[in-house]
Amino acid sequence: MREGGGCQQDRLGCKSHRVMAKSPGPLLKSPWGQSPAASLQWATKEPPPWAGRPWVMLLSVPRCTMVEVTVTPQSSLADRPVQVQVRGLSPSQLVTLRASLTDEQGERFQARAFFRADEAGEVDPGRHAALGGSYTGVWPMGLFWFLQPDTLFRRLVKRDVAGSPYRVHLEVFDGVRLVTGPQDQPLASCEAERWYVGPGMQRVPIREGRVRGALFLPPGPGPFPGVIDLFGGAGGLIEFRAGLLASRGFAVLALAFFAYDDLPRTLAQLDLEYFEEAAELLLRHPKVRGPGLGVVGVSKGGEVALAMATFLPQVVATVWINGTAFLHGNPLVYKDLRIPPIPYYTERVIFAELGALDNSAIFADPRDPAYSTSAIPAEKIRGKVLFVVGEADRSFNSKLFAELAMARMPPESCRLLSYPGAGHLIEPPGSPLCSISSIRGTPRPVVWGGEAQAHAKAQEHSWQEIVQFLELHLGPTATMKL
Repeated sequence: MREGGGCQQDRLGCKSHRVMAKSPGPLLKSPWGQSPAASLQWATKEPPPWAGRPWVMLLSVPRCTMVEVTVTPQSSLADRPVQVQVRGLSPSQLVTLRASLTDEQGERFQARAFFRADEAGEVDPGRHAALGGSYTGVWPMGLFWFLQPDTLFRRLVKRDVAGSPYRVHLEVFDGVRLVTGPQDQPLASCEAERWYVGPGMQRVPIREGRVRGALFLPPGPGPFPGVIDLFGGAGGLIEFRAGLLASRGFAVLALAFFAYDDLPRTLAQLDLEYFEEAAELLLRHPKVRGPGLGVVGVSKGGEVALAMATFLPQVVATVWINGTAFLHGNPLVYKDLRIPPIPYYTERVIFAELGALDNSAIFADPRDPAYSTSAIPAEKIRGKVLFVVGEADRSFNSKLFAELAMARMPPESCRLLSYPGAGHLIEPPGSPLCSISSIRGTPRPVVWGGEAQAHAKAQEHSWQEIVQFLELHLGPTATMKL
């Protein structure tokens, strides 16, 4: 039991207000505040001091205002905001709010924040500042954006995009709980569903010609503007961004280009004809609106996206996220063209915090005239390009690459969004910062960089800018809601 604002509150949130049972006339308070049974015990010995006089006894009458935590809406798309609220607390009560989820691989991610309830006994992370925990200050989505893995070097990546949501368990505990175990019972709890596709979304596996991937089609007859979505040097097929873009009204092809299905296990070269085949496949679909399409790429996928914008006339809108403007490690081949790569200087790698690899130094200075033939000739781009940069990117100097590419382009054909404190993996909001993670093909985890709060702000802002950029240059869409 704890005192708070003139009442008592137990762990279930029941408040017991003191009320007085009185007799007429001047009041004399019982010296014990005991129950009537205790008073009867006194009467068997000798009359109590207040015998024969008016008296008042304090009784506890429970008034249950159960503690409640809610999330509104309970089911939502993972890139949309929700409101978390706690009610029924004592004024100024100190509490811990915890969010947790378990991914498809059984890894648990958690965030917790400490709050003091307001005069109404409420906590709202959108109005009240977190005093400590996984973050501080007023962050309406802080419990979602600052999730961290229980196991080091794990990255939160939704795999089963269409089949199930992330189920985020929200709990409120009395006091400051630095850790919580099975023995700790919350005052209240609820669950939120965070989906990566809207209702009626169709996911179509693509295995046509050489092209491998997954096509996400919004409900309805269409046609919808088409987008190709690319990730980076770990390979495989990653679909969560494609599902969220499709939920904004785009027909999106999540495209694998190595280490998936029967594609090559390693990336020996960038065969641009493969990406041209994928673009033509997407534009042939009866639900896709041409004549042009968009491309979104991050890291190595950004390098590919810039090359596609340069050589493929179908590409009219390109989103380049922390990529390069030169070929690195692998040559680009397209028909009779071959662009040689700048080699990686792996002897310059640094063992950073926790033994992770800081790869930023393995990239040679692209301004060296010896590497001029490795540049992607961005001056040939006929469409529009949005460059998105995290200035705390520790994979490579992505801002320098963006500036070098833009220097070759007409100013009206490109735009730069540059975010101080943001790291390499700029993703849709709802994806917590991953500053270090293990990836396929590296013997140690890799440092990506980024500061949690600055990175979260960058993801929120850049995602809205990316969607608006694609809508502007590919045409209007019909946004979906759960």
